[in-house]
Amino acid sequence: MLIKRREFLKVSSLAAASLMMPNFLKAMTLDDALEPNQKILVVLQFTGGNDGLNTIIPSKNDIYFRERNSIAIKDSLSLNDETGINPALSYFKELFDNGELSVMNNVGYPDPDKSHFRSMDIWHSASRSDEFLETGWLGRFLDEECYRCEHPTQALEVDDMLSLALKGENNKAFAFKDPKRLYQTSQEKYFKSLYDHHHDDETVSYLYQTLGSTINNADYIFEKSKSKKTEQTYPNSQLGKDFKTVASLIKSDINTQVYYLSVGSFDTHVNQNDRQKKLFSDINEAVKSFVTDLKSNGIFENVLLMTFSEFGRRVAQNASNGTDHGTANQMFFISGGLKKKGLLNALPDLQKLNEGDLIYTEDFRKVYATVLKNWLKADSSKVLGWKNGIYDFI
Repeated sequence: MLIKRREFLKVSSLAAASLMMPNFLKAMTLDDALEPNQKILVVLQFTGGNDGLNTIIPSKNDIYFRERNSIAIKDSLSLNDETGINPALSYFKELFDNGELSVMNNVGYPDPDKSHFRSMDIWHSASRSDEFLETGWLGRFLDEECYRCEHPTQALEVDDMLSLALKGENNKAFAFKDPKRLYQTSQEKYFKSLYDHHHDDETVSYLYQTLGSTINNADYIFEKSKSKKTEQTYPNSQLGKDFKTVASLIKSDINTQVYYLSVGSFDTHVNQNDRQKKLFSDINEAVKSFVTDLKSNGIFENVLLMTFSEFGRRVAQNASNGTDHGTANQMFFISGGLKKKGLLNALPDLQKLNEGDLIYTEDFRKVYATVLKNWLKADSSKVLGWKNGIYDFI
């Protein structure tokens, strides 16, 4: 049977939703739920380079106010005598006060790259700045851990395309935007009719096989997503909907241990404060609903929400009331199971800069190693090749 170009594109489009390697191209038959109290990681990516200095604010630092005479945050919510948090993140302040939030300041890597794409690749792959890897840190986690996985939903990304972070050498996560939409697409008569189709062309045959896997996985994810309906109200923003999807899956008996979401863009070269305020407000309300949902179901202690951005911004504002690409940034950690709370280290030193940029003090790969070893109970040295110690906040 000849396949028309348009049919090929339709098949490949749906098949791309799963992005599976051949050893995952089998229909699922076993229900392999997570063990009780097993830890779950949720990664929230601040895409576009969030301005960390207007997120966690050095509220008593004259240099900060001098270099940002029109965009400095003057009404920050106090975390301590020297530090505040952006007022649009009021719920993060509440989490901080409750001992449910930790902040790692000044995170980066040597010889930082200010390109969005290259720096994001570095964060996704956990590579050196002069090293190019085709696998991601969470993908390699799947490679190490998924010898015991019965089906390829151990990690899920709520997006239309799979990020490099979740692509391993042998195993990959499963990407989708909406469980219901994915399921409905997979059930269309056209796709169902191709489920058992064989084609002599290897590439086309692979796509048909992947399609079959997608159909089975779509059904599984959709059934799990609706098995434990939430009574929690979520905001109607896209991020709110994404967090609601993640919460519904966490509360089910799906086997997923890692969830990945993104929000942005934080590329605030112009009129930064308005853009950042809107994004932070969306994040604040979505995270509030998510944490409230987890707490009401008694599972907040077993979930870690971690945020990152590919770089921060320069210390001085630009002429357009914005900021340009910079270097180091902070990371947030939200959980009921933190060992150390609050500010984990000092704020960036604004007196010691590299041509106007922050000089990092904490390597992001050490953070990843900590999450892998202490939270996901994985061999961080095998996943990352990192042997320079870990932190003890989780």
